[in-house]
Amino acid sequence: MTHKPEVMGGESLDIAAQRRDELKQLFPGVFTETKDADGNVVSSIDFERLKAELGTFSDIYEGRRERYGMEWPGKRDCMKMIQEPSRATLKPCPDESADWDTTKNLFIEGDNLEVLKLLQKSYYGKVKMIYIDPPYNTGNEFIYPDNYQETLDTYLAYAGLLDDEGKTFTTNTTSEGRFHSKWLNMMFPRIYLAKNLLKDDGVIFVSIDDNEVENTRRLLDEIFGEENFVAQFTWSGGRKNDSKLVSVSHEYVVCYVKSTACLSENKITWRQKKKGLEDIYKAADKAVKAANSDFEEATRLLKAWFKELPNSAPAKQHKHYSVIDKNGVYFPADISWPGGGGPKYEVLHPITGKPVKIPSRGWMFSDPEKMNDMIKNGRVHFGPNESAVPCIKSYLKDKEDQVPYSVFYQDGRAATKRLRALMGDDVFDHPKDELVLKELFEFVMRDGGIAVDFFAGSGSTAHALMDLQNDDGVNRNFILVQLPEKCDEKSGAFKLGYKKISDICLDRIKKASDIYKAKGANFDTGFKVLKLTTSCFKDWQANADSSIEQIQEQLELSVNNIVAGKGQHEILFEILLKAGFEPTESIESINLNGKTVFSVANRALLICLEDQLTAELTDAVIALEPMQFICLDKGFRGNDQLKANTAQAFRARSQDSEAEMVFKVV
Repeated sequence: MTHKPEVMGGESLDIAAQRRDELKQLFPGVFTETKDADGNVVSSIDFERLKAELGTFSDIYEGRRERYGMEWPGKRDCMKMIQEPSRATLKPCPDESADWDTTKNLFIEGDNLEVLKLLQKSYYGKVKMIYIDPPYNTGNEFIYPDNYQETLDTYLAYAGLLDDEGKTFTTNTTSEGRFHSKWLNMMFPRIYLAKNLLKDDGVIFVSIDDNEVENTRRLLDEIFGEENFVAQFTWSGGRKNDSKLVSVSHEYVVCYVKSTACLSENKITWRQKKKGLEDIYKAADKAVKAANSDFEEATRLLKAWFKELPNSAPAKQHKHYSVIDKNGVYFPADISWPGGGGPKYEVLHPITGKPVKIPSRGWMFSDPEKMNDMIKNGRVHFGPNESAVPCIKSYLKDKEDQVPYSVFYQDGRAATKRLRALMGDDVFDHPKDELVLKELFEFVMRDGGIAVDFFAGSGSTAHALMDLQNDDGVNRNFILVQLPEKCDEKSGAFKLGYKKISDICLDRIKKASDIYKAKGANFDTGFKVLKLTTSCFKDWQANADSSIEQIQEQLELSVNNIVAGKGQHEILFEILLKAGFEPTESIESINLNGKTVFSVANRALLICLEDQLTAELTDAVIALEPMQFICLDKGFRGNDQLKANTAQAFRARSQDSEAEMVFKVV
């Protein structure tokens, strides 16, 4: 029997094959074999059996000609686009990066559709949160490829990486109008692929305005399911005087989760820290010092401070937390039994020694001993005498969190001013407010995780995540993707030397990172820069219609299938990415029998790019028992016996170690 290694494909994850595998997990019995038009036996799905498995639901659907759903011109092509794997890759750019060897953050320049396809293998089911601020389809500002079937070539021509006229990214011109179908054709594949990246408890936020909010909801209903809708936040951003009829001063942030069932099963709740707490704590400390620890006087001073606060101050919302004792600031809360019918027993006032007034609904503690313990520990607030019903002390430090509100206000001009101060001029119109994003991210990423923004714009998402980490120290990493859209030559950004929007985004990340580093940040402030480009490996172009000369030419090219000019680092990165490893994994160069082998993720993946492989080298690799070993096919120099022996040795070692070891050539 001849043993051959697996040939590593140069494509991104096959989404259609992935879906078939998922279906097979649920309904293995519906998969069968049949013959194609040429008489070859192929795997197929028995749809009649699948309908039988689904029961009456499929009968109802089949029996109705009118069906509820979302349709638009081009939707079918969207599914074809999703299922078309990418043959592109991501080029590493260490010189433009910071902390290349250690950072887990990514900034990727390129078309987000291609990039999302390339991230499928590496980040499938790993992302905690996605935030995007896509084009609002106002008539003239969103960029999209004219030819959806040739996305990579279109992008490369646009980015100046191919000399191919006629394939450009264009704006949605006013003459075309706000065609919803074009916007949906742009959004659907990207949201569909993005969902794959989310963990089961993952969440997506989409900023949008009135132009496309309805379609956004319907689009997300279709991809995520109506049952996974969480909220449509309203973000009020200050009055605008640019309308003849109504001053529209708000936009929306639509929120869905991948699985509400997962959140329920794991008892996951979202809470955010109340605003203005630090101001209250500072005022309370100041009052205690001014009153020489006389808590009654300190309480009077704190109440006076609250009274002087303007209604717009965040701390004003918590003015009921205005009493101070040795344990902190508290609010005298209701101590009665919820709903009534609670126990009624005698409680003595600590000063008068007389029984206090019992609440009409009874005490909240069924056991008198529990009440006595609370009194001894100073957790019960008594009135000046026994005529007042006592209260339970609700300390602010124990109530710092609240359920997020669906409506919030933040003047949009503030974000523009802060970005101007950071960058030196107005470099971006209407940047998203990093402080608002920080609040959104806080309650869904309390335990950390990976955040993705594939319409990165000015880089507000990365800035917000760094600011949040600076506050609480919880590790959160980002993946930002931005198209190299050209800056208007009349813009402030262009005058400062920014030729592309992606340049603005990257420089903002750098500047924000430098600020936190200067503050002594104890979190990951680095970032790896990657850029979308063509594969390092030549694609087999011959087909059934090719002439003998064309096939011969392809055979000669395949002797060395590496594209001229591609460096070792680029090749290594493409193999790592398409093997399903994260581009942020650690890479170590090791010497085995005089040959260089790259170890990825602590030897889970070994890659050898040597031109001449030996049996001694492959034996040394097998001894390390990697999960995968990938090498260049040309490294065997036509020695099919060595290749077959290596494949057999890997299979034998896998059986002996009871751990699968995969050997691939590329």
